This record gives sequence, C-alpha cells and structure tokens, in this order.
Amino acid sequence: MAEPRRGLPRAGGKDGVVSGHRVAAITRRLLQGFRRDRRTLALLFVAPIVILGLLGYLMRGSTSAPPVGIANQDGGPLGALVAAALRGSSHITTTDINAADGDAKLKDGSLVAYIVLPSDFSQQAQNGNVAPEVHLEGSEPGVNAPVLQALQQSMLTLGSWVTGRNITFQPRVKYFYGGPNYDTLDYFGAAFVGLVVFFLVFVITIVSFLNERSQGTLERLMASPLRRGEIVLGYMLGFTVIALVQAAEVLIFSLAILKIQNQGNVLLIFGMEALMAIAAVNLGIFLSMFARSEFQAVQFIPLVVVPQVLLSGIIFPVSSEPKALQYLSDVLPLTYAVNGMRDIMVKGADLTWSSLQLDAAVVAGFCIALIAAGTATLRRRLG
Repeated sequence: MAEPRRGLPRAGGKDGVVSGHRVAAITRRLLQGFRRDRRTLALLFVAPIVILGLLGYLMRGSTSAPPVGIANQDGGPLGALVAAALRGSSHITTTDINAADGDAKLKDGSLVAYIVLPSDFSQQAQNGNVAPEVHLEGSEPGVNAPVLQALQQSMLTLGSWVTGRNITFQPRVKYFYGGPNYDTLDYFGAAFVGLVVFFLVFVITIVSFLNERSQGTLERLMASPLRRGEIVLGYMLGFTVIALVQAAEVLIFSLAILKIQNQGNVLLIFGMEALMAIAAVNLGIFLSMFARSEFQAVQFIPLVVVPQVLLSGIIFPVSSEPKALQYLSDVLPLTYAVNGMRDIMVKGADLTWSSLQLDAAVVAGFCIALIAAGTATLRRRLG
C-alpha cells in the first residue's frame, strides 16, 4: 500500500483534527494579500458606497412632478374649480394649453400628459358622472400614476359644490404611444433588450481578455511575427463578432418568444444593439487593463453597469431625477441607447426622427471614443 505523500494531512489520527492555528494562518495570509492590494481594497469599499449613495439620492431626491397640460373647455364654474385644484397639486407641474396642441406637445416631449375638461363638464358634475379626458404620452409608465392621482384628488373639490349626489369619476384615458394592451414587460422590455446586451458583452469581454493576459496568450502573440495593429484589430473584431451574435439572439428571443410588442423596424433595433455591443466590447478591453485579477474585473461590473441602470431611465424616469443626476445621466451611453430603443419599439420611430438620430449619433460617438481608448490602452500594453 502506497504511503501518503509528505506535507499532506492524513484522513485519520492527529493530522485529521482541524487546527485553529493553521486555519488562522490561512485567514491572515488572505487578509494580508487584500491589504497589500490597494486597488482591490478601493474597489471593494468604493463600489457599495457609490451604488447605495446613488440609490438613496434617487429615492429621496427625485422630483416626481411630471409636466402636464390643462385644457379647460368648460364654461361653468366647476371646470375652473378642478383646473385650479390641478394647478395646486404637488404631484404634477401644470401649464394651460389648447387641446388642439396637446398631441404635438406629447410628441416633442414637453408634456407627459394633458387633461381636457370638456365643455359640458359642469353639467356632468351636476348629473353625478364626470368624464374628463386624460391623454398620456405612454412611453414611460412610471409617470402615469402621479397624473391620475392628481386628477382624482382634484375631483374631491366637487363634493362641496354638488351636494346630495354621489359623483362617479370615469376618466377617458387615451394613449399617444402604447396603450392598455401593453403590459409591464412591453414597456420595460425595450430598455432591457439593450441593457442585457451591454451587460453580458461587457462581462464576457473583460473576463475573457483578462484570461488572455493571465494565461500568457497575449505575450505569446507579442513574440510572434504579428504586428501590434493586427493583434489589436484581431481581438476587437473577435469579441465584436461574438457580441453581435449575442445581440441577435437577445433580439430574436425577445420578439419571438417573449412576444414583446414592437412598433418599429427590427433592423433599427439590431443597429442600436450593435452600437451598444461595440461600446461594451471596447469598454471591457479598456478596463481590463486596469485589473490584475478576475476579482478586480468583477468589481468593475457594479461600478460601470449599476449606475447606468439607475440613471439611464430604465427604472426611474430621467425627468424625475435630481438635477445633478440628470446631468450625470446625460454623459452615460446607456441613457441614449434606452431612449433610442424605446423610440423604436414603443413609438415606432424611424431614421427621420431627430430624437433617434441624436440618440444613435451619441451612442456611435461613445463607440468611437471607446474604440480609441481601448486601442490606445491595448497598444500600450503590447508595447
């Protein structure tokens, strides 16, 4: 029977007893390694503070008062009474408009909704059944609740004027985009299609490229007859091909399996996905140069992805964020990608839309900047 190798604890006997001293030695060695690695320590303690700080600022500093238009067509006193109550609501910010201009203001984004009090509104109230018109922009469901809540509260003022009768409140809700047949997934799916591609491509790129470095593959390529430019382009194109395949898979699954409603051109959706994939690839290559281990690479994920998820309008409407965070969201590529995806899938935008042109141009600009940064960083590494 072969004897056990020296230095390895045996299953039984004295060596089989767990030694607290040896466990403590391993623990000390691990903690000392973290203490010497200041980059890992910084990522370990900075990431949760950044994420929780952003979340807390968003939750407590958000101004959930979307802009709403009021078109009072009622010649009686009750329409003016309800309009005054709407103007005094803390849930919305109001402006008086002509009902004929309402749809144009919804389309250009200056309003998220407008409320029409019809010409017979006072008579409706006297009859006990009021039916104001509520026109919702519809692409951001998060702003609908404050509008309806403000309208419902304003109707309470009618009670002091119409006595001896219960008033039935039945608003006629109309959607400029989307509609009652849209569920939560239809609204958020447009944003999550771009997010999933960006997140997964970024993670795959940063971890895979770090493995290329740690396994010595990059150094062996440097020693080969290949030119530095060829190595740089080869890596970028290789990761980009994988990213585009994944983008196509996400799009097909979202539309064919999940049945997310889409009002736009599928090729435009894939084009926006492709831009996000290219940006994620080059961002992953760029940041991988600052990571020495997979643990450090993973720590970049919450710092890069989570703030963009919180600030890009996926969860919280950008218009309701504190002003300082709105400025920050304006420099994040995911903000423009989410806007572009919603324009295409929910609003049916095409290339003639100036808003979609702007979103695509900004995301393309981020791609160019990240390609330049990734190329420069990779060349410096190869040098």
